[in-house]
Amino acid sequence: MSEFHRKIERNTIRFVLAIIFVASIGGIVEIAPLFTIKNTVEAAPDMRVYTPLELAGRNIYMREGCYACHSQMIRTLRDEVERYGPYSLAVESQYDHPMLWGSKRTGPDIARLGEKYSDAWHVAHLYNPRDVVPESVMPAYRWLLRNELKIDDLPGHLRAMRDVGVPYTDAMIENAAKDAFGQATPESDAAAGVTERYGAATHMRAFDGNAGRLTEMDALVAYLQILGKLTDAAQKTEQTKIGE
Repeated sequence: MSEFHRKIERNTIRFVLAIIFVASIGGIVEIAPLFTIKNTVEAAPDMRVYTPLELAGRNIYMREGCYACHSQMIRTLRDEVERYGPYSLAVESQYDHPMLWGSKRTGPDIARLGEKYSDAWHVAHLYNPRDVVPESVMPAYRWLLRNELKIDDLPGHLRAMRDVGVPYTDAMIENAAKDAFGQATPESDAAAGVTERYGAATHMRAFDGNAGRLTEMDALVAYLQILGKLTDAAQKTEQTKIGE
């Protein structure tokens, strides 16, 4: 083997060709599956996009580094499915840019967190995790309840998402700031357009418990409450397997 290495390394052309050959193996392994992606990504006709408020919450989730301790991908292992719910499908992440699957679980996986707890629970948990989970090592995020949510740049965020394939309409982009406010203030005049653009099932309420003010807490809780709820594809897949 040492003689083989000596011959390769002493000949520049051979050495370059060997590097290209080895590197191409990794490239083929990564690229080849993309040609069959239409066959591997499940159909989800009921899939909906994030509302501006939920998207703002997702941005805050990334800003605060929450993904470093919480994964968002339930594997097909039996113990994971029994603990967290139906395993994650590729289609559930088609509007996530970037994807937040993760692999480290200092805290539990939150792919199916939506509607598992009340808004009040989430607010208390984010304000001081030990109040609801005494053994928690999660840091407190009290400033989310104090910080007003910046919404004037939301049209730009939706436009950027559309550029990478998320089907936001011109009306959604144009009304992004108003819809973010309307979702958290269902009694306001801005609320009507939210359900019209995003569907009647959209969560409409003051997520932080205070309808008079739009905070970063509103946005983050709105995002957490929709996790695993953008489509019913995973639940339908599980029911089909049970039926078989």
